[in-house]
Amino acid sequence: MDPTRDNPLIRIKAFIDGLGIFTFFAVVLLIIIGLAAAFGLFSKGETPEDAAGDIRYETKTEVDAAQAAFLTPEQISAAIPEVSKELIASKPVAVEKAEQIVPGSETALNLENAPAVDTTEMDAAAEGDADAPIDPAVLEKGKAQYIMCIGCHGENGQGVESVAPPLAESEWVTGPISNLIKIQLRGLAGPIEVNGRVYEFANGMLPMAYQTNEQIADVLTYVRNSFGNKASAVKPEQVEALRSEVGKPQVTVEELTKP
Repeated sequence: MDPTRDNPLIRIKAFIDGLGIFTFFAVVLLIIIGLAAAFGLFSKGETPEDAAGDIRYETKTEVDAAQAAFLTPEQISAAIPEVSKELIASKPVAVEKAEQIVPGSETALNLENAPAVDTTEMDAAAEGDADAPIDPAVLEKGKAQYIMCIGCHGENGQGVESVAPPLAESEWVTGPISNLIKIQLRGLAGPIEVNGRVYEFANGMLPMAYQTNEQIADVLTYVRNSFGNKASAVKPEQVEALRSEVGKPQVTVEELTKP
């Protein structure tokens, strides 16, 4: 038998040595865990859903900021009653809209190649009514409709850089009414010169043909008589006369009547 095994001092020293070694490795382990946590080695990582969520939140923040710059909560609240009245008064109808035609289909090609409507008399009549008084009720309804245009054209029709040209004191706005009606029904593609400046946007303006003839007439009348503009009112029957344009590709400046 080893006589040292019964020596209390040797046993105490062995215990202390063992405790020191245990403490040393425990401290090293804690340091490693701390470094790993600091560098995110124990995190699960960002999932694709998290990344997509971050993009959505950033986009929402940008959209909210852009809307707040042109539309105050008070203006939105003021427009809600009028918009609500229109929604309640509207009558549901079967979905038979030419704008839902499949691009490139035979029907779409037939529409694209269909002869344009002669708007000479329509534009001449509207020009002759330039000084006719505008119904205030129509202007109020048009103003309510314009809430959908503010994001692109600005609260005061000043336009939004890299988004849409101005409507204020625009020769296209106060020019032939057939231009505005076609743009509303078909959208607009390609460059357009407004007040001496050329504007060109990637996707242009999308068609708004889902609106009724009255809604289109009201908002165009409002635009033609706001922001420093003065021109004749647009009538629902004039919009109806150009409904055959719906479903055609976005209109270009070459297809419009020069103001």
